[in-house]
Amino acid sequence: MAGDHETERPDEAEGGPVKTFLEHLEDFRWVLIKSVVALGVAMLLCLIAGNYVVQIIKWPLTHARVRYPAGNQVVAVSFGTNHLGNFQLTPDQQRSLNLGTNPFVSVQVQPLTLGTNQVLGWRVDADPHAAADAQRLQIDLINLSPVEGFFIAFQVALYGGTVLASPFILYFIASFVFPALKLRERKYVYRGLFIGAGLFFVGVAFCYFILMPVALSASQMYSQWLGFGALQWRAGDYISFVCKFMLGMGLGFELPVVLLTLVKIGVLNYRLLRSMWRYMIVIVLVLGALLTTPEVVTQILMAVPLYMLYEVTVWIAWYWDRQEKRKGA
Repeated sequence: MAGDHETERPDEAEGGPVKTFLEHLEDFRWVLIKSVVALGVAMLLCLIAGNYVVQIIKWPLTHARVRYPAGNQVVAVSFGTNHLGNFQLTPDQQRSLNLGTNPFVSVQVQPLTLGTNQVLGWRVDADPHAAADAQRLQIDLINLSPVEGFFIAFQVALYGGTVLASPFILYFIASFVFPALKLRERKYVYRGLFIGAGLFFVGVAFCYFILMPVALSASQMYSQWLGFGALQWRAGDYISFVCKFMLGMGLGFELPVVLLTLVKIGVLNYRLLRSMWRYMIVIVLVLGALLTTPEVVTQILMAVPLYMLYEVTVWIAWYWDRQEKRKGA
């Protein structure tokens, strides 16, 4: 019987010592304690630096573009460092003001002295960067109650703290689970965690830099089309929407990890995965509808990369299937 132990393959060896149920329960208790402490410290840091975290969350809003009907000039009006708003001129106003031929113009309102009187006048700002403000989405985030600022601060700390603490929490969970895995199983888990984390952050970055500005512009455009004002949004609603949107996109990009895991455990194979392409088109469109705004452009922008990830998954499954056939031969 000792020979069986000696001939055991190294990659099939157990990863850690055998423990009793109570010992595992004690280890799990410490995992929870350390995870809660890590989350608490991260939330405290985000609470202290809340204004910087909010600026990061507001970045897609400041880089969203406004679509105006073609033909009429748009004027961005500012008073000092305060932006008063963007206004689309009628043809009559455009002829009477004669602000030039540029479709987007920046105008500075400033005090003027006429004799003993002070009046407000305006001048055209020649800075091309100032004219670009007319193309940006100008929306103020506001609080509508005295205590809402505290709730938003906690909300920002919760979202930001979860992101900061997630690597530590994953490490604590891994230190609890990995000793029970064989070396071969541990290798696959390491690969899955690495690829899954990479895809998650790619999905979040894709949403943050590309999809979110388009979605915010579409939201403002639909509000104006319906005849509602869209110059002010509740800060709490905006922060919740942006964070949940990015989380949904990150989880959506985990699709290859889920499918390849099902392939590895035998639930799916290359042929079955290849035959699912019609259903997968419907699935990614449904995910695009659920995880984005109810607007076609953003849904397609999400569905296209998800379907491309599915095609990459199919090719990886084909490569694995070919390797298995070679080994069998």
